[in-house]
Amino acid sequence: MSVVHWLGQEECHHTHVVGGKAASLSRLAKLHTVPPGFAIPALEARSEALPDTTINAIHEAYGELGKDAGEPDLSVAVRSSAIDEDAAGASFAGQHDTYLNVRGEVALLEAVLRCRDSAISPGALAYRKRQGLLVEGIRIGILVQQLIASDVSAIIFSTNPLTKNADEIVINASWGLGESLVGGTVTPDTYVVRKSDLSVTSRQVAKKEQMTVMVPEGTKEVPVPKLLSEEPTLNDEQAIEMAEMAVKLEQATGHPVDIECAIAQGTLYLLQCRPITTL
Repeated sequence: MSVVHWLGQEECHHTHVVGGKAASLSRLAKLHTVPPGFAIPALEARSEALPDTTINAIHEAYGELGKDAGEPDLSVAVRSSAIDEDAAGASFAGQHDTYLNVRGEVALLEAVLRCRDSAISPGALAYRKRQGLLVEGIRIGILVQQLIASDVSAIIFSTNPLTKNADEIVINASWGLGESLVGGTVTPDTYVVRKSDLSVTSRQVAKKEQMTVMVPEGTKEVPVPKLLSEEPTLNDEQAIEMAEMAVKLEQATGHPVDIECAIAQGTLYLLQCRPITTL
């Protein structure tokens, strides 16, 4: 078995090999713009060093990613991809560590190890117990992707998670990287798009006080510039483009989806797609 698998290739499509998050993105990479990257097949979560073959493969793949991007010390995101992700309604959202703006081979390897071992943190183990999942011999894949310097980050629900209305797509959007949005430290703009005719039926522009940006040591939450704080993050055309993506992903997966995405320099990127487990 290869030590790493590239997103979009057949060997990266399998949850039991690379975990739910990486496998889902890999399968969808042919249909949507997904940041390039690779998955490290499932590692057993334990505080031990990786084999030299795995370390060398990670460094080689990181070098290829940087070469393709024209940036030797490419900024990447390192995320967990649990083998039993989305099993029994378990999404592991927020349970495992994520590292953004990781640069260089040494920092990458450190992030991979921390991400792996976060699967056996007290919080993650307690979550597993509540979900009735294994707490011994836990295996976890690691996803390494080029970090998109987002102008806008968004979370899209292909079914309204509050009203359960299947004809309403709900979009929450904020400035900068998605950490402030996912972490709940910013009140986002909210857009509702009617699925049947893709028309924007509601716009609520919030006063957005915090945003996450890239800094040399990783990321940092900073105040939103006053000129942007009460400006809408999306125009109707962008909201509809996100809604169209949500419809396609719902059709492709066969169930309502919770999507993380980003707009950078006018391009819409798919960052994550998982079932809406609260419905």
